[in-house]
Amino acid sequence: MRRKKVENVAALVDRTQIKVRFSEVDSMHIVWHGEYVRYFEDGRISFGDKYGIGYMDVVKQGYMVPIVELDCQFKQSLVFGDEAIIETRYINSPSAKILFEYTIYRASDGAVAATGKSTQVFINMDRELELTNPEFYLEWKKKWDIK
Repeated sequence: MRRKKVENVAALVDRTQIKVRFSEVDSMHIVWHGEYVRYFEDGRISFGDKYGIGYMDVVKQGYMVPIVELDCQFKQSLVFGDEAIIETRYINSPSAKILFEYTIYRASDGAVAATGKSTQVFINMDRELELTNPEFYLEWKKKWDIK
């Protein structure tokens, strides 16, 4: 019996658009697979700018948020010159981590090029893992009414 996949409900969503550059394609004239990870990062940066939780915002609070898990599923290829929309969805978790899900769409026809997700954890400036949510992160969640 096959189970229906349950989608996570995004607490916050950001969408940003990029244009595929020539330097991002491989010898097959499609976007090299590693660039999709960079596109996810573009999505996280846009999300952070929009919602006030960018990398430097976190660093100013005395923490870093390295990625400890990353998943990417390729659906359709992007090519040089394509416009792509990166949708970044913040998935709430009670744990001391930041979860994002991504969908990359080709802007011209809305086709899904890739999907993915990432997990980031909090470490202090001594590079020690934080097991509880930092106070600034709890305040950030409160500001956006994330429960």
